Amino acid sequence: MRYRKLGSTGTVVSTLCLGTMTFGNETDEAGSHAQLDRFVEAGGTFLDTANVYSRGTSEQIIGRWLRDRPDVRDRLVIATKGRFPMGDGGNDAGLSRVHLSRALDASLARLGVETIDLYQAHAWDPQTPIEETLRFFDDAVRAGKIRYVGVSNFVGWQLQKATLLARFGGLAPIVTVQPQYNLLARDIEHEVVPVCLNEGIGILPWSPLGGGWLTGKYRRDELPTGATRLGENPNRGVEAYAGRNAAEQTWDVVDAVREVADARGASMAAVALAWLADAPAVTSVILGARTTEQLDDNLTAGDLVLDATERARLDEASAPRVADYPYGPAGVGQQARKLP
Repeated sequence: MRYRKLGSTGTVVSTLCLGTMTFGNETDEAGSHAQLDRFVEAGGTFLDTANVYSRGTSEQIIGRWLRDRPDVRDRLVIATKGRFPMGDGGNDAGLSRVHLSRALDASLARLGVETIDLYQAHAWDPQTPIEETLRFFDDAVRAGKIRYVGVSNFVGWQLQKATLLARFGGLAPIVTVQPQYNLLARDIEHEVVPVCLNEGIGILPWSPLGGGWLTGKYRRDELPTGATRLGENPNRGVEAYAGRNAAEQTWDVVDAVREVADARGASMAAVALAWLADAPAVTSVILGARTTEQLDDNLTAGDLVLDATERARLDEASAPRVADYPYGPAGVGQQARKLP
């Protein structure tokens, strides 16, 4: 396992983060505790959850695990999120002060901790002025309920606006952003990554294996079946089978990952995770495993570093397909300037 700073803070985390969205849904409590034990045993120090994961059950499972292992808490950086509905009322969702104050207190209780290390806005809320959200976060930091502030699923302009408002308002800064990012989804490189590099914000990619596509378990024109996420629901979310199967680049990327993995004697999952872990501005990659066996495979990426030739092969196959402007050669050329 390798380690690096959480964004521009002085806090150190493992470059692999255990995501817990499966806890209480795809993974039962015993299996969840086994994953947590295995992750810590492997040197992992960073956990990510959210109140909406299994409607609070994920946080409760982590809380009970922490309760039974009182010596572990101080070795971990624990992150959670609030924003999505936890009830049917008008104030049961969003980034308002009313909702977030209730959501934060509930997360603290479920986790059984006095302070959450990283508290994140799970998505932008167009109904709440971002200034209100940022002031709530700052108050929570001052009250000792949270240590750092992060966001998730913000696009470039949202992240930049929030960052500048926090800075010039003297408020707790945004230290991380959690977006979808993997070899099949690199669009954040157009706007989000440059903001992060410019502002010292750490990226915490979710879906690093593209919903399982980058493990090589899916085949062209063969609808998945069996006990996999797409086998149970081929239309599941952003990784739905039909769209990705129809894209020729999907198979170019899968072939490139397999080529590098075979040459390295590593799993495809480990190669995809290693590519992402060393991408610009990335702090830690969020793993999402159903089983301890899957987690063990992912953990082999902890000390895997790809060489320049391997990265170039993957970069070329996965490069985002864009129009000439503003993200293609014409637009990029206009933004460049060489000194005399």
